Amino acid sequence: MSTLKGPKGSNAKEPGPVLAVTMGEPSGIGPELILRAWMMRRKRPGASTFAVVADPDFLARMARELRLEVAIERCEAAQARAIFKRALPVIDLGMAVEAKPGEPGVTNARAVISSITRAVALVKEGACSAVVTSPIAKHVLQAHGFSYPGHTEFLGVLAGELWNEPVMPVMLLWSRELAIVPVTIHIPLAEVPLRLTTDLIVRTGRVVARDLAIRFAVGSPRLAVTGLNPHAGENNTIGFEDRAIVAPAVEILRAEGIAATGPFPADTLFHAKARAGYDAVLAMYHDQALVPIKTIAFDEAVNVTLGLPFVRTSPDHGTAFDIAGKGLARPESFVAALDLAGRLVKTQRAAAH
Repeated sequence: MSTLKGPKGSNAKEPGPVLAVTMGEPSGIGPELILRAWMMRRKRPGASTFAVVADPDFLARMARELRLEVAIERCEAAQARAIFKRALPVIDLGMAVEAKPGEPGVTNARAVISSITRAVALVKEGACSAVVTSPIAKHVLQAHGFSYPGHTEFLGVLAGELWNEPVMPVMLLWSRELAIVPVTIHIPLAEVPLRLTTDLIVRTGRVVARDLAIRFAVGSPRLAVTGLNPHAGENNTIGFEDRAIVAPAVEILRAEGIAATGPFPADTLFHAKARAGYDAVLAMYHDQALVPIKTIAFDEAVNVTLGLPFVRTSPDHGTAFDIAGKGLARPESFVAALDLAGRLVKTQRAAAH
């Protein structure tokens, strides 16, 4: 099992962070998760305050339809702490949202995108400390003209614009049992060998090592690197990429003082004994990373974007249109995303002092 258990807290006397939660796709399970998360956390000692960037009237309707006793209160971010124990603080997006569970429509796409943009701006302004994103339906947003493969890429562009500095966003899927990074993310499998480069692996490894040290308080992060091909290429008999692309990246990272090892066959890297030997894995493509994390920690895994100038987390699941509005959505991953965001902020603050 990895030693990456999660960051430690900081000075208990400091005010806890206020997390900006995005609305997400309103026809999915996001609204229900937000409402249930507030019910679970509002009286829990030490739980971080969060405020939702959304249409307050829509969330109030959803609470009524789901028969959840959640009071909704419009507010500014600065008022969220004072409100949180009695009502769910909602920063009014200024856009009316009409949505039926399980029936996504492009009419809400502008509000979904605006919620993300506003949440990031709140962090830039210092009004909030981190962003926690609710699930989006990428195909709906893309039908509206959204040109990004997903949250990770869009957040990287927003951060680059607002902070006026180059940003390399890196997706980390985190749980107490496994932390794993897909080096290539939302691209067709056929394109992975064409896009995978030694430089991409090295730059990803640098971001992961740096953020594990700063935000997760891991002193000397140990990175295990998978091969691309079965058996990590088996001495070039099953593909050349592992020897020509992946292995040189591992050597460069090691020369820079990063404890990287590999390339390893992916099929032997995720059992309990193997997980004890590293803090995080660099996987070469999306499913090579997502399959093990969802097998090991389906309901608890959190999506963390490394490489940003702010903390961003998200539940590691999608919109689940098939169960939206039925009261069946499980909030564990969303609550874990809130918890982890708060702890990452505190750890980062402690490291800065």
